[in-house]
Amino acid sequence: MGFGIEAYFRALFHGEFPENASWDRVEGRIFGGQVVNKKELSASAAGNVSLGGEISVHRLGFGAMRLTGEGIWGPPKDRKGASAVLRRAVELDVNFIDTADSYGPHVSEELIAEALFPYPAGLVIATKGGWNRPGPNQWTHDATPSHLRKAVEGSLKRLRLDRIDIYQLHIPDPVVSLEASVETLAQLRNEGKIRLVGLSNVTLEHIVRARRIVPIVSVQNRYSFADREWDYVVDYCERTGIAFIPWFPLGAGKVAGDVLNQIAQTHRTSPTQVALAWLLRRSPITLPIPGTSSIEHLEQNVAASSLRLTEEEYQELSRVPELAASR
Repeated sequence: MGFGIEAYFRALFHGEFPENASWDRVEGRIFGGQVVNKKELSASAAGNVSLGGEISVHRLGFGAMRLTGEGIWGPPKDRKGASAVLRRAVELDVNFIDTADSYGPHVSEELIAEALFPYPAGLVIATKGGWNRPGPNQWTHDATPSHLRKAVEGSLKRLRLDRIDIYQLHIPDPVVSLEASVETLAQLRNEGKIRLVGLSNVTLEHIVRARRIVPIVSVQNRYSFADREWDYVVDYCERTGIAFIPWFPLGAGKVAGDVLNQIAQTHRTSPTQVALAWLLRRSPITLPIPGTSSIEHLEQNVAASSLRLTEEEYQELSRVPELAASR
């Protein structure tokens, strides 16, 4: 049975997998000829990536946006379940969690602290600011210096931290100069409230301009094997030692779906795992952050750390028409 595009989006946004794509509740699965037991699942199998030469994390993280309510608004229907997913992620050696003050708003950060504080040694929480949430599925810009300062203070309080390891500008504000926003983050870094600075939803020009003000350790843009608009940004990040955090990691469109299904069947795994495996192979600086509200889906994602694509499979995925989802 195929794993259609609608199912991809259900998997991405809600952690809902069709029965044929589930873990199928056995002790292990075969990835590239190697049996991986559920008890041995570990994000460490993806290897490590350096953040600014100061922090090293496993290259399979967790995105906490989807732990909130419908429309990324309000609390989740199952708060205990959301907390269980976060705790299971840490059990599986996920040591990089990505969130933002706009997820909920505030709900995602509150859930992380509620589930994981006091935080285990080595856990890195990256959050973001610069977007407001007036309602479900609604986003408005505000990367003014005053807002960013309030956002950082709010995130520190909600996450119960004295310093945020990675703070990212969520998106450049079209009515505020990038320099003003980044200079504010640089000042907060000098004040000890931020350890390292990252960017999200940016162009290469944005990155270059920001780096003139403060070291940039990570860039988070939409990217997948079938959506390679930011290929040149990934290449730039690799050349300069900046971690690249891809969001929306699943390809879409008929061509992408057919290729994913074919390779997934060969490996007796799910299309999502194949898509994640491609990202991990794309560059040593990629740090995928698949999110879910399902423990089963989380375990599938972490299992992708051990999936090794052949060169032929990698190239076949790379040849999928760019931006297949829009065609």
